[in-house]
Amino acid sequence: MRKWKAALIGAVSLMGASAAQAGDVVIHAGRLIDGVTKAERRQVTILIHDDRITGVQDGFVAGPAGAQLIELADKTVLPGLIDCHDHITMNWHKGDPIRLAVTRTEDDDAIEATVSARNTLLAGFTAIRDVGGSTAVVVALKKAVNAGVIDGPRMWVSGVPLGPTGGHGDPANGLDPGLDHPGWTDSIIDSPEAARRTVRRLKREGADLVKIMPSGGVMSIGDDPSLQLMEDDEIKAVIETAHSLDMKVAAHAHGKQAIDHTIALGVDSIEHGSYADQGSYALFKAHGTYLVPTMLVGERVYERAKSHPEQLNPSTAEKALTVGPLLQKNLHDAYKAGVKIAFGTDTFGLSAHGENAQEFAIMVRAGMTPMDAIWAATHNAADLIGASGDIGAVAPGRYADIIAVDGDPLADVTVLERVGFVMKGGRVVKAGGKPL
Repeated sequence: MRKWKAALIGAVSLMGASAAQAGDVVIHAGRLIDGVTKAERRQVTILIHDDRITGVQDGFVAGPAGAQLIELADKTVLPGLIDCHDHITMNWHKGDPIRLAVTRTEDDDAIEATVSARNTLLAGFTAIRDVGGSTAVVVALKKAVNAGVIDGPRMWVSGVPLGPTGGHGDPANGLDPGLDHPGWTDSIIDSPEAARRTVRRLKREGADLVKIMPSGGVMSIGDDPSLQLMEDDEIKAVIETAHSLDMKVAAHAHGKQAIDHTIALGVDSIEHGSYADQGSYALFKAHGTYLVPTMLVGERVYERAKSHPEQLNPSTAEKALTVGPLLQKNLHDAYKAGVKIAFGTDTFGLSAHGENAQEFAIMVRAGMTPMDAIWAATHNAADLIGASGDIGAVAPGRYADIIAVDGDPLADVTVLERVGFVMKGGRVVKAGGKPL
């Protein structure tokens, strides 16, 4: 408690400095998991100037004259965590999901997203990849965070996910065919030409990456997760166009054919991957494709399907009871086969924004070591996003995105659900377990 108090005093003094000129800060870390190697380090000094890390030294040193000291000598210090599959502008609301689909607006989502972003940051997630939401809302949220208007994680955003008519991303699924909305067609691509045009539009509107829906899904009405619903030429057009614009592509894919075809066409990550098999894992490894397994959402929707199926869309409960258990088996088998894993929760309200770290325990139950689960949320996540020079490690040149916890997450990974200290870009936003 005394050490946390010292950290809190240091944090308060930092609040008087501008975000762009935080000055010199020294952190004494009792344990350090740095995201550079998988060896835990003891008694390490982290040197920070403004928003970047300038040095990481063995032993406790004083640092530059006048530097602010933050004592975390009895804590485990890690890089800020990264969630590669988030829906920061989405939340779960009680009531009939069909009614909610036609009564809630993007303005409602935008207001709630400001709270979700802050809760996510305070949970120790200093960066996220948002892979599906209103393009205008999520781009505006990202800009507001970057400008310091609101607190939140660094954001890489896809905007609306792209898929075919009647596919997982079609907002009109299950509704009266006579209903229409100006935004409902923004995500629909039914040809290679439409794919190219839409990817270019997303780039123009501020998206950082592209999300596609080559298979059916669970939370949508009527479509089959085991089937490939996008044609290969549509998938290829998205990937080639996105890559030509220096945008990565994430693919929601449950069924084996959708997984295998999309990997072969050059996608950067497969989200979920439920029906993958050993042949699929060989393709993952051959192409260097990441799997983002999204265990937390699978567990939560499975629980909801068993206890409150009336809260789910028609057909969703039945699909959830089948797909939910497959996600854990898939991660176990993929990890054992040597597939690259990046951390992602698919948080959109079945688990609350800020509960993202509950994914770690499920990953460990599926067979991952605690270190490899942490690696997935730091080193690998940064690599998948394409930002390894900025995030994912406590190392010189990276942003000073740093968290600390009591205890040892390598012995009990659930301590990551109780992050007590959060720094983003050299600015302390939480210390002693309390937001500042």
